[in-house]
Amino acid sequence: MQGVLEKSSRGSLLEKVFQLSKHNTNVRTEMTAGVTTFMTMGYVLIVQSNMMADAGMDSGAVTTVTALLAGVFTLIMGLYANLPFALAPAMGSNAFFAYTLVAGGMVTWQEGLGMVFVSGIIFLGLTLLGLREMIVKFIPKNVKIAIGSAVGFYITMLGFKSAQFMSITEGSLSIGNFANPTTQLGLIGLALTVILMANKVKGGLLIAMIGTTLIGIPMGITTLPKTLVSLPPSIAPIAFKLNILSVLKLSFIPLIFTFFVGDFFSTLGTVLGVSAKAGLLDEKGDLPGIEKPFLVDAIATVVGALLGSTVVTTFIESAAGVEEGGRTGLTSVSTALCFLLTLFITPLVIMIPSVATAPALIIIGLMMLSGMKDLDYEDFTNSFPAFVTIIVTAYTESIANGISAGIISFAFTKIVAGRWKELHWGILLLCIPLVIYFITL
Repeated sequence: MQGVLEKSSRGSLLEKVFQLSKHNTNVRTEMTAGVTTFMTMGYVLIVQSNMMADAGMDSGAVTTVTALLAGVFTLIMGLYANLPFALAPAMGSNAFFAYTLVAGGMVTWQEGLGMVFVSGIIFLGLTLLGLREMIVKFIPKNVKIAIGSAVGFYITMLGFKSAQFMSITEGSLSIGNFANPTTQLGLIGLALTVILMANKVKGGLLIAMIGTTLIGIPMGITTLPKTLVSLPPSIAPIAFKLNILSVLKLSFIPLIFTFFVGDFFSTLGTVLGVSAKAGLLDEKGDLPGIEKPFLVDAIATVVGALLGSTVVTTFIESAAGVEEGGRTGLTSVSTALCFLLTLFITPLVIMIPSVATAPALIIIGLMMLSGMKDLDYEDFTNSFPAFVTIIVTAYTESIANGISAGIISFAFTKIVAGRWKELHWGILLLCIPLVIYFITL
């Protein structure tokens, strides 16, 4: 009897904190969604450590910091913002950090972390002043609607690359080699995913990822770890090693600005795109309470830089959990617990090959295209910026590039059409740093 009461009490507490019934969800769905999100973005532990190792940082320490930051700030996102979003070091800014800045000889990795810290402080200041929320309201509705579809194409591109369904070499795009075992496993995983989704199997994406991972064992794609449990490496080699004073010079402003704009619009695109899929946006295409995920994101970047990480941002793979039915912060809490658990079972997590998560990303990409039906195709000055947002995101593999180009094209088309009075002054002001952003890329 006591056990039943305790279970009831826990259920009431979860209902009170996450408002599950209001969002038409339940504990089981949220937990499944959280694990699904974790599995689709677990690759970050490997990619981040490999990239930072190329920048001269201790890979073991990076792995620990990555899992710690993802776990703690995804947990905060769930409890504070009650949103199904997960955070981790951003893919893209880490490549810019490792290969353009450090490997390119422009800065040391300690100075690179100093740049990330400064960028994060600017983010935090804008968030506390409410300016980030204000900028979101400036962005045209059609561009906001297009962001969801742009994210869909972007996610699909990630899936195709992970499954090696296509090859990108020296700027040329070609179909993948289907005699390749990895590509074959990707096809098997995609077929399994389609079967489960077509039959509306609950937790289909998660089941397909696990199944694909297991099938990959006899194919030689999935490598079994020698041990399942391990103590996390120390973070001492990279924590609090950032150099802030050396980057406070005029010559570094364009580099810091690149970090800033990239993270700002990547976070914005992810938050609005995933929220649209979850049905959390209002009639203007805005997310009520958007200042909360922005605040968590900004603090995460500042703390991340102190501990030895590149920009920490809201991850687009959060869409995987949303597709599984995740609608509240309980999804994020379960994702966070998975990341914190990886501090001790990292070998088991890195066993999951990226090709196993690729089919899920492809299917999620399809699901996120639904917003295109709400675009205003009759007015060219509205449809063209939306088109630019989607295409630039897809072909440059950057949400930040897509949104930035969409905003600039919106202002341009309105002006050349003689309808400049329809432009908010904030849009014209925003175009100035965005043009600078493209020049400094």
